[in-house]
Amino acid sequence: MSNSRYQIGLDKLALIDGEAGQKVIESLEDICPDLARFTIEYPFGDIYSREGLSLKEREIATVAALTAMGNCAPQLKVHLHAALNVGCTEAELKEVILQMSVYAGFPAALNGMFVLKEILLERGNP
Repeated sequence: MSNSRYQIGLDKLALIDGEAGQKVIESLEDICPDLARFTIEYPFGDIYSREGLSLKEREIATVAALTAMGNCAPQLKVHLHAALNVGCTEAELKEVILQMSVYAGFPAALNGMFVLKEILLERGNP
């Protein structure tokens, strides 16, 4: 099973999200293990494993999308951690979120920036 979508996805999830990603998967096990499996197989096994974009570029796109949606704070939190894990800087993430103020509005950008602030505090960055 080492080459399965599931195993590839698990490996990619661990690389990108570390413990935070595993907690999301575990939180689904008692309510909908199929959704946990789908989350591992499709986004991480199929999409994040593709060539064409680096993990850093994929996380920048994900942070932008989740910020623009404006109602995905838990997912944005996980992906801000992931973005930092794969090499994004604090300054880059601030710029991505600020850029979304143009396309998604100030409320979405404000919400995104507050989530980033929370993440930076958790990671020991004032």
